[in-house]
Amino acid sequence: MRILTVPTPAFPLGKLVATPGALQALKEAGQCLEAFVVRHACGDWGNLCDADRQENARALRESGRLMSTYTLKNGQTLWIITEADRSATTLLLPLEY
Repeated sequence: MRILTVPTPAFPLGKLVATPGALQALKEAGQCLEAFVVRHACGDWGNLCDADRQENARALRESGRLMSTYTLKNGQTLWIITEADRSATTLLLPLEY
């Protein structure tokens, strides 16, 4: 038997949704969305610049909108955005914003 350790999320995700483009990009890259959602929920913001990381730190303290950006194995960019009220978290491609 293998025991998995799941990190504790830093904030609630709300309803998890993904655009068709994000799902297709993940499929083409051979990667699963759960891995990116866990990273996002645990405060691993991926490829954000320092200013955006600081904005996420402020958003955690003050209940603002949170964003992560990741590069998939196929080179596509995946965004994950959690709304300020934590009602929903969306996986999408930048061109779908």
